[in-house]
Order: sequence, then structure tokens, then C-alpha cells
Amino acid sequence: MRNRKPGDDAPVAPMRQPLRWLWLAAAVVLLDLGTKALMSSVLNYGQPVEVLPFFNLTLLHNTGAAFSFLAGHPGWQRWFFAIIAVGATVGLTIWMSRLKVDEKLLGASLALIIGGALGNLYDRLVHGYVVDFLSFHAAGWYYPAFNVADIGITLGAIGLIWESVFEGRKQARRRS
Repeated sequence: MRNRKPGDDAPVAPMRQPLRWLWLAAAVVLLDLGTKALMSSVLNYGQPVEVLPFFNLTLLHNTGAAFSFLAGHPGWQRWFFAIIAVGATVGLTIWMSRLKVDEKLLGASLALIIGGALGNLYDRLVHGYVVDFLSFHAAGWYYPAFNVADIGITLGAIGLIWESVFEGRKQARRRS
């Protein structure tokens, strides 16, 4: 049996003001909407502007979700994805409000996802589609265009995965 230090089994304290992470979500929304407005004003729809040999700025409108999932449908998906974004934002905000003091990566990850969801939600509600403009390609293969909100969601998801892998290891160490 290993010698335990005082406090090894003590519960981790709640984070003071966990909703302060919503400032990061707001920054993602502002950066996302600002870049979408800028690109919408300077780019012609569907006409790529080469930035690098593998990267273009191309203004596109996506009525679906990631990879244009459900984009070919008559419009119901707009509201479906809007409801998902609202539900995810509410659920993730509740989760954020319960963070522990040592869950900083989790807080940032949740905020990035919330910010991305709200940025794309704004587009869906106001325009009926999501504005995408970042287009990567190589050897004739084009990755689906995306935007800053999508980057926030992706980085947040990576953070959640990272946190779940390493949090499990932290908890195992605490138990041993």
C-alpha cells in the first residue's frame, strides 16, 4: 500500500467564476462574424482567390452542416441545425458552470465550441446558410471550405478529447 498524502482523496474545489470562459466564446463569435463579413464584401461568390499553392479564399454558402451534410434538402435542415446549436450551447454552458478549479483546458474547449456554434447559428438564422471561405486543396483534391467558427468547434473538440484522455490518467493516479 502506497503512502497517501493528506488531501489525495479530497474532492477538487469548484472553479471560481467558471462562466468567465464565455469571454473566449464571445471572442470566437466576433472574430468569426467579422471575418465572414469581410470575406463576403471582398470576394465574389464561388471564385477562388489563391493565397498559397494549397490555400484559397473562396466565398461559399453552406445550407447543410459539416461537409455540406444535408445541404441538398429543401430548407428544414436550417431549423434542425439551429435547434442543435441552441441545445448544444445551453448544455455546454451548464457543463461549464460546474467546472472544477483544475479544469482550465475543459473550460477553454467548451468556450471554443460554444463560440463556434453561436457564430454558425447567427448565419443560419440571418442568412439561411453558413458563410465559408477557407479552402485548402492539394493535387486536385479540395477539403470542404470552412470558417473561423468551424476552427473553434474543431479546436474545442480536440481539447475535449485531450482532456478526456489525460483526465482519466489523472484520476487513475489519484486512485493508486
